[in-house]
Amino acid sequence: MHDLINREKSSIEKRRTGRQMQSHNQKGFTLIEIAVVLVIIGLLIGGILQGTELIDNSRIKKAGGDFQGIATAYVSYQGRYQRLPGDDGNTAAIQARGGDWATVTGGNNNGALFARRTQTFTGGDENDQFWQHLRAAGYISGDASLVTLASLPRNAFSGLMGVTTEAVQGGLGGIKLCMSQVPGKSASALDLQTDDGSPDSGSLRANVGVTGTNTAPAVAAVGTYTEDNEYTICKQL
Repeated sequence: MHDLINREKSSIEKRRTGRQMQSHNQKGFTLIEIAVVLVIIGLLIGGILQGTELIDNSRIKKAGGDFQGIATAYVSYQGRYQRLPGDDGNTAAIQARGGDWATVTGGNNNGALFARRTQTFTGGDENDQFWQHLRAAGYISGDASLVTLASLPRNAFSGLMGVTTEAVQGGLGGIKLCMSQVPGKSASALDLQTDDGSPDSGSLRANVGVTGTNTAPAVAAVGTYTEDNEYTICKQL
């Protein structure tokens, strides 16, 4: 009888110990563990945001470099050939330069570049020759023989770059390099870095574009930048 009682006590004790161990194993995270997890999540989110900011800044820097680079190429071309890129002609004379010039067409050589805002490559425009001439001269990269909308240079925001001599955004005149599909935050930053920060004054102007579409710059100004919009921005060369 005594042995039976002892065995029953031992069995009860084992069941109690088992329940205690099970209860211990089912406990939740400690405050320290939760804090560590939150810190890791915060670091991951911060890294993603910082990475996005670095990418945005890199695109803004590249776009600013493109404005400067095309302006330099434009001036350098004039220094070498004593003609305006795009207006330089006639065709036979410039093709005789050889090399990449063999398939290039000339402008009307009247001493003034003419390029519509719409970049339609229609008769009378010299925007296609503008890029042909700079490419053939080696000032910018690309195939000098191409004269289509798709052959226009891409900007850092996946839009297109083009030139126009028609007035844009509040009457900005002269020869202008334009970029489409520029996010509002980047357009504002570029304006602050290179001009006066206003979309309707100074040498850089902007108008609201259509998201995902390469739109021509409009004549009307827009007032203020909004980060929700995409813009076509134009800067005088």
